[in-house]
Amino acid sequence: MDLERIMHVEDDESIRAVAEIALVDVAGFELLSCDSGQSALAQAEDFAPQLILLDVMMPQMDGLQTLLALRQIPSLTKVPVVFMTAKIQQAEKQRYLDAGAVGIIEKPFEPMQLGDTLRRLYQKQ
Repeated sequence: MDLERIMHVEDDESIRAVAEIALVDVAGFELLSCDSGQSALAQAEDFAPQLILLDVMMPQMDGLQTLLALRQIPSLTKVPVVFMTAKIQQAEKQRYLDAGAVGIIEKPFEPMQLGDTLRRLYQKQ
């Protein structure tokens, strides 16, 4: 099955805007853009994402807390998650992979390649 629907959770408005252009206008995905973990939890089940792109550093609920909460929703337990972060030390990278991430994208990311990168990670499932 081809990747079509992505949920992006990111508290930084400028990063959300760049990702939206990269994923909707350039790569042609249907995108749900959320500004917090709470917003993602409220909308995720109805949107039924095929992949979740998740910021690590967010206020209130960070990326790992958001992932754990999303995994409590039965329809989202197997949805692949890709973390996006500027914090990319090996120990932290391993924590994200151990938590179930299928990949990690380092910020700043290359907008023109974001869609292809997510497709490649999705296909590796």
